[in-house]
Amino acid sequence: MQSRLLLLGAPGGPRGAASRRVRLLLRQVARGGPEVRLAHAGAGAGTGDTVNIGDISYKLKTPKNPELVPQNYISEPLTQSVVHHLRWIMQKDLLGQDVFLIGPPGPLRRSIAMQYLELTKREVEYIALSRDTTETDLKQRREIRAGTAFYIDQCAVRAATEGRTLILEGLEKAERNVLPVLNNLLENREMQLEDGRFLMSAEHYDKLLKDHTKAELDAWKIVRVSENFRVIALGLPVPRYSGNPLDPPLRSRFQARDIYFLPFKDQLNLLYSVGANVSAEKISQLLSFATTLCSQESSTLGLPDFPLDSLPAAVQILDSFPMMSIKHAIQWLYPYTILLGNEGKMAVEGVLKRFELQDAGSSVLPKEIVRVDRMENLVSQACVTIRVAGKEVTIKVPAGTRPLGQHYASHHFIQTLSHKQLMAEMMQSHMVKDICLIGGKGCGKTVIAKNFADALGYHVEPIMLYQDMTARDLLQQRYTLPNGDTAWRASPLVTAALEGKLVLLDGIHRVNAGTLAVLQRLIHDRELSLYDGSRLLREDRYIRLKEELKLSDEQLQERSIFPIHPSFRIIALAEPPVIGSTTQQWLGPEFLTMFFFHYMKPLVKSEEIQVIKEMVPNIPQESLHKLLSLTHKLRETQDPTAQSLAASLSTRQLLRISRRLSQYPNENLHSAVTKACLSRFLPSLARSALEKNLADATIEVNTDEDLEPELENYKCEIVSGSLRIGAVSAPVYRAHEKMKVPDVLFYDNIQHLILMEDMLKDFLLGEHLLLVGNQGVGKNKIVDRFLHLLNRPREYIQLHRDTTVQTLTLQPSIKDGLIVYEDSPLVKAVKLGHVLVVDEADKAPTNVTCILKTLVENGEMILADGRRIVANSADVYGRENVVMIHPDFRMIVLANRPGFPFLGNDFFGTLGDIFSCHAVDNPKPQSELEMLKKYGPNVPEPILQKLVAAFGELRSLADQGIINYPYSTREVINIVKHLQKFPTEGLSSVVRNVFDFDSYNNDMREILINTLHKYGIPIGAKPTSVHLAKELPLPDQTFMGYWTVGQARSGMQKLLCPAETHLIDIKGPVPVNIQEYPMERHEARSLNFTEECVSWRLPLDEINLICDIATSHENEGNTLYVATCNPISLYFMKMTGKSGFFVDLFDIFPRMASGVWHPFVTVAPLGSPLKGQVILHEEQSNIILLLDTAGQAIRHLILPLEEATSRKSSWWNKEQGETYKMCKEFSHKNWLVFYKEKGNSLTVLDVLEGRTHTISLPISLKTVFLVAEDKWLLVESKTNQKYLLTKPAHIESEDSGVCQLYMLKEDLPSRGFGVTQETEFSVPHKISHDQLSSENLSLAVGQKIASPNRILSDENSYATIVVGFPDLLSPSEVYSWKRPTSLHKASVTDATLYGGKKRAGTPRQNNCVTLLDTNQVIRILTPGDVPLKDIYPKDITPPQTAGYIEVTDLQSKKLRYIPIPSSESLSPYTTWLSTISDTDALLAEWDKSSIVTVDMGGRVRLWETGLERLQQSLMEWRHMIGQEGDRHMQITINRDSGEDVTSPKRGKEDPDNMPHVGGNTWAGGTGGRDTAGLGGKGGPYRLDAGHPVYQVSDAEKDAVPEEVKRAAREMGQRAFQQRLKEIQMSEYDAASYERFSGAVRRQVRSLRIILDNLQAKGKERQWLRHQATGELDDAKIIDGLTGEKAIYKRRGELEPQLGSPQQKPKRLRLVVDVSGSMYRFNGVDGRLERSMEAVCMVMEAFENYEEKFKYDITGHSGDGYNIDLVPVNKIPKDNKQRLEVLKTMHAHAQFCMSGDCTLEGTEHAIKEIAKEEADEYFVIVLSDANLSRYGIHPAKFAQILTSDPQVNAFAVFIGSLGDQATRLQRTLPAGRSFIAMDTKEIPQILQQIFTSTMLSSV
Repeated sequence: MQSRLLLLGAPGGPRGAASRRVRLLLRQVARGGPEVRLAHAGAGAGTGDTVNIGDISYKLKTPKNPELVPQNYISEPLTQSVVHHLRWIMQKDLLGQDVFLIGPPGPLRRSIAMQYLELTKREVEYIALSRDTTETDLKQRREIRAGTAFYIDQCAVRAATEGRTLILEGLEKAERNVLPVLNNLLENREMQLEDGRFLMSAEHYDKLLKDHTKAELDAWKIVRVSENFRVIALGLPVPRYSGNPLDPPLRSRFQARDIYFLPFKDQLNLLYSVGANVSAEKISQLLSFATTLCSQESSTLGLPDFPLDSLPAAVQILDSFPMMSIKHAIQWLYPYTILLGNEGKMAVEGVLKRFELQDAGSSVLPKEIVRVDRMENLVSQACVTIRVAGKEVTIKVPAGTRPLGQHYASHHFIQTLSHKQLMAEMMQSHMVKDICLIGGKGCGKTVIAKNFADALGYHVEPIMLYQDMTARDLLQQRYTLPNGDTAWRASPLVTAALEGKLVLLDGIHRVNAGTLAVLQRLIHDRELSLYDGSRLLREDRYIRLKEELKLSDEQLQERSIFPIHPSFRIIALAEPPVIGSTTQQWLGPEFLTMFFFHYMKPLVKSEEIQVIKEMVPNIPQESLHKLLSLTHKLRETQDPTAQSLAASLSTRQLLRISRRLSQYPNENLHSAVTKACLSRFLPSLARSALEKNLADATIEVNTDEDLEPELENYKCEIVSGSLRIGAVSAPVYRAHEKMKVPDVLFYDNIQHLILMEDMLKDFLLGEHLLLVGNQGVGKNKIVDRFLHLLNRPREYIQLHRDTTVQTLTLQPSIKDGLIVYEDSPLVKAVKLGHVLVVDEADKAPTNVTCILKTLVENGEMILADGRRIVANSADVYGRENVVMIHPDFRMIVLANRPGFPFLGNDFFGTLGDIFSCHAVDNPKPQSELEMLKKYGPNVPEPILQKLVAAFGELRSLADQGIINYPYSTREVINIVKHLQKFPTEGLSSVVRNVFDFDSYNNDMREILINTLHKYGIPIGAKPTSVHLAKELPLPDQTFMGYWTVGQARSGMQKLLCPAETHLIDIKGPVPVNIQEYPMERHEARSLNFTEECVSWRLPLDEINLICDIATSHENEGNTLYVATCNPISLYFMKMTGKSGFFVDLFDIFPRMASGVWHPFVTVAPLGSPLKGQVILHEEQSNIILLLDTAGQAIRHLILPLEEATSRKSSWWNKEQGETYKMCKEFSHKNWLVFYKEKGNSLTVLDVLEGRTHTISLPISLKTVFLVAEDKWLLVESKTNQKYLLTKPAHIESEDSGVCQLYMLKEDLPSRGFGVTQETEFSVPHKISHDQLSSENLSLAVGQKIASPNRILSDENSYATIVVGFPDLLSPSEVYSWKRPTSLHKASVTDATLYGGKKRAGTPRQNNCVTLLDTNQVIRILTPGDVPLKDIYPKDITPPQTAGYIEVTDLQSKKLRYIPIPSSESLSPYTTWLSTISDTDALLAEWDKSSIVTVDMGGRVRLWETGLERLQQSLMEWRHMIGQEGDRHMQITINRDSGEDVTSPKRGKEDPDNMPHVGGNTWAGGTGGRDTAGLGGKGGPYRLDAGHPVYQVSDAEKDAVPEEVKRAAREMGQRAFQQRLKEIQMSEYDAASYERFSGAVRRQVRSLRIILDNLQAKGKERQWLRHQATGELDDAKIIDGLTGEKAIYKRRGELEPQLGSPQQKPKRLRLVVDVSGSMYRFNGVDGRLERSMEAVCMVMEAFENYEEKFKYDITGHSGDGYNIDLVPVNKIPKDNKQRLEVLKTMHAHAQFCMSGDCTLEGTEHAIKEIAKEEADEYFVIVLSDANLSRYGIHPAKFAQILTSDPQVNAFAVFIGSLGDQATRLQRTLPAGRSFIAMDTKEIPQILQQIFTSTMLSSV
């Protein structure tokens, strides 16, 4: 049978010829099967006609509202499959059943339903369900008319009463429990309405009519449901697609029909008919490809369905461009390259190959648009000529209503090749469909879209989409008319559709897919049903309707039917989906059917340069190229950290940097990039990656930035109406609203001025500013000050969690029943041109703040009341409700830095690139100090300096992630304000105002207290804890007799000594390397007040010995020089600075192989003009070196004296070792004296003149003292006879001046009988080279006297004063304070037999110093020389010390012994040590009243010994502590119960001196009550018996009785035992586990804090709308007016979107090195233990977070590369199991084979881990990789680390030998490798890795 097909269509439609061809084709194809037959065919088929489909017939009825019948849906001859579907629907229709058409996304199901309704002439009520649909949208909505609320029937009720068909589209989108409203209507055709009416099914109603009249039924409000009412539901199958599953009761009421894509054959025919010019083979391949991707198999791969319904459109383009590559067209329909991960891409490429769609060689793409012409007859069309493959093809496309722009003439659009091509491709798509442009942030999507619109003469309507946008916001919103009636206002989208504009949907990736569903019909069919009942139709349907019904436009408008303008088009802009992420995969199968996708690639380098050069003509070229090579390097890497950096260097940001550089060409590029990336607040990994990339791109830091500029150079002044900050000036604004200009207390400081200068530069360039910083760094102050200076009025808005888009723009409220909108500060600022300050921008959800983007970027924004903000005055014409952006409007946004602990949203990440970003940091120390001085003018400066230093350290700890809270300037200022107001309160109590927040977190408290103590803030100290040395009385002075000069025994008055002058021979200079290292200053008076005030630690080796120290005093501070002799090196440090310096002299004094050579170096610093130069003298070889520390050069000075010495044998092995000495008393005058022990000449070296003067002597020398510049005291060897040598002040070279030698006679005071006693002369240890002042002399000697004098000390006396010496020739009186026993006599052991030779018993350093100003002689003694019994009570063991400082104070006639704590390490060379000094410390004078000691472990300590200075320091110290702890405050009468503390007493002394803790009995205990001791409560004083101190915190001191404490202790102990018993762990095991666990406790705790916070942040509650209780939802105010119930919103747990993938855990694998070398070197640096600690840390930190983080731990060693330590399914649950793991590690390392499997282990781990399902993958490798030892190339390792871009792999190397590790790190990718030189850093590094990567994305 020849089937007869009737085409209901305008017979020569747009494609007349084509459809005719097809008809002929299809006649042949369509044989058999049912047919559609219309009896009495005709345009308007009357009643009584019937429609037959096959054997089913349906009788038509005349529609009551013919305009509601679908038109023009049946066009082409119907394919068989569709006819079958229609027949089935007709069957169900005749049965009176409701149908559910289920099938994949796309317009097919809707068009079948509409075709059926068109065929059967039924009226339609259509509703697209979305997640915002409520029951009022289905049943009845209230509107207010003339002050009364009326119910208006909605679609379901209208359809039921009028007998229409209700089409519900998108059932899976509606929220649960909305659709059951319809259950009864579907089943029984009954429904109770809100207005009291009751819908009743037709049969039931008709039965009632038999008994009652219609009037009665109306009175009962019963309404008949028409028997023609049907429901057609369209939905997606939910398990496969995302959405809510069908409710079972609802599902049972529908009959379902699966409407899959058209069968292959039908589809093929359709495509053939469209693409007549395309080869048939191509089309069938294309269709095969598409069908493959829709198969079941492809969906199991996770590939979204291919949008088959868009194929005809694609073929239509190919029809016009048959030469174009098909693969390219596929990319438009199905952008698989950006949509799918690696596997998906491979699968798709495979299918492409299979169907031969891979293009061979070059693919033919359109090149550019040649021209655009308007069509003569049709306004809404244009002809576009596109050049493709050398040909020019012209196509017709829709065009806008404006005149066509000459698109290339657009002034700020730069044509680059790729953009021309993109525009041409968009033209092609534009011919057939809407476009979606996908591209990264700031790559120019908006610009391209605007330019595209200009080319076609479109008006652009930008609509910024945000996350919680509702369907209403997209289509229609309610408002009130002036008379109080409610009405609907069309959204910009709808007006654009009516007026034929081009709509830009910006940020379509943000909107919920359920909301976008309402647009599907608009996009596919160009039809839309709105909330107020009006309908928008496609133009051809509208025209057909007009013709059929013979109605005019006005009549149709009365029936609210409007045509959609044919030019109307949508361009959606989106950011690429994040592959593999659960939340941001917005591009789903449904979305794919709606648009053609064009991916906008980032510009290639050459094009980007072209764009920037044309936009910013005068940019410095070199900077531009560096900048772009950096950017492109970052963009091209696989490394996720680098890519995240590249995101903040988008084209938009590059243009901003370029504009800035062109304006200020000498600016530093480095700072511009770091500012754009906000590197100050990046996680440490990302920051190091950025630094490394910057260095590779040769973008250097500006070197002079480290120097702090002076405040003078940075003026901030307003001169004649213009403001100048630094080098930038700007005119001051003339403000109308003076009261809005901020005025703020602001103290200028240099850093903030620099920042404000920077802000001003950007402000002048027209940028909006974003200031990011920690809390309390003064962001608000800076902004207010900035605006105050510019005289700009400001509007201020503060954001918070509940900020919505409405609150940002307009606040609706109700006045007299009308809704009115209050302008928010944002709108006011825009109108009036004020500066809008947005504070706390990171607290608001980013989906809210992103509407600022359109405002900043496009200058357009739509307000809730229908007004719109417009920037360009050209856009204003002919529009009402427009707010012009005032040209002066600016926005300054303030935000905290992203990340922990500010749990804000990442404002910078989402919107950073549209602002110019500035990182605000705490002021630098100097600036901060200046500022604090202004806040606290009366606070003593040392206190301020301590605060600044301590807080500086705390901030750097916060930056390293060791502490969580970043302490800021705000806290310091509050402390200073308090001190300023209440000066008597102590610093240590005031800082607690800040730190009490942390008082319950023990780790934190420990760090804080250590830091504060380090800088001398005595937190926790009591005013009573003063531990000064005990004073002992000095014995009375004795008159020792006279020293007389000149009466020699032989009667000779004097000897003349000849002198000769030589020039010095200088070798050199040779450059030397001076290394700098950081010095940590530790204030010593943190808990107790002692003589010691500060200490530093020199980084000595264990074997190094300190042999001499010296200080030099310059005006800017003192410098300490320390010489060490094994190896020989010099350390020096300025005491004010933060760093010390180290010079290694090993090459100059090599270690000798043969013989024992114990070099001994002395050091003498020179004075002005040779500042910073030092003479070093080696005593055995007599080598003299001049080291210039400033010029970093060394010279060897050769004295003529050396030639004279006989060289018997090699110089290091001389007989008995000759010793040369250097006298350096006058080194600051730049001359020194050298002599040889037992020699007979002196050599004076004048460094400035470069000469030596050698004086020959008639005696052999023992020692020389320079007691004055021209008078020297010589001591003869053997006899110890003293001589005085006087020399002329200057030895002139011509007249070789003569020196005179006098013998010095020591006469005893005459005893009564004239007997003179022979005495043994003693050699002084030290003689001062200056005299005591006369008052000091008088005090010391006890008689008023003024005379020259010298003070000296030797082994028999504490001190000796020689009055009159050396200047008076008369006999000088000698007064002495004698020692009870002479020093050094006790120890005979010194003279050890050593190498067969008897060693000289005296060590070379005698450690004696005279302080003339304080009248003190100070020396260091061994404990043996100290009367310990007098210092310590008899029951106390004296502590271990490095020696005692003996202070002989001649002013107060007291002796004090100060113990020097023993050194931390001692060199093993004990014999050598004993030749240097008999104590483990050396001594030097520091300044007038203090000394410095350096002990053998390298600890430098500063001691104050002068009494006045000590008293002053004690005052300051007490002041810092404050007194209020001890004062009683009274409010009322203070009754003391008297029970607490018995009267304090000294307590018994324990003869054994056992430590006593508590107990009220013994003296010298610690932590007790009522007895003397340390840290106790209520005792009379502090008594230190040298025990470890048990400090009781103040709070406890006020309370805890001992028995309570004991009970607490026992309780803890018992619980602990119980716990151990439960897990069957012995106490020994517990202790060994504690060793590892304790070491990482702090890191574990801080990691867990962060994890908790993230968990909490993930659980943040969302707004649930449409609630019956809660807060009023602004968007529903009008609904509230009309009396609806569900107008509230409340916070609640948001159900995860159904069908959205489960949050997968993050997956971590720790690969540890358990090879033999770990065990072997564990003794050296504890590497195995540290690895065990790291493992312990991972196990403890992730305990109980298993659902978020799945981890396992494997090991690698010579035995293998995959040793399971902790398998992923057996995570250890308690300490015992964890200890087992650690034991396994230890045992394995001990017994395994040697060898290294680092590479294999890493590779295996990366491969294995990627096989599992997880959100993110981490592999951390711990290794002591001596890769080179096993011949492994680092590049290989680098390649493995980055082998899988999904896996973040990190390597942590445990410090290997030399610089091996650093070299290795250079070859590895940035931020992926760490070196733990100190193994203690390993846990720290792991913590860093976790915080900066894992947590960035949770």
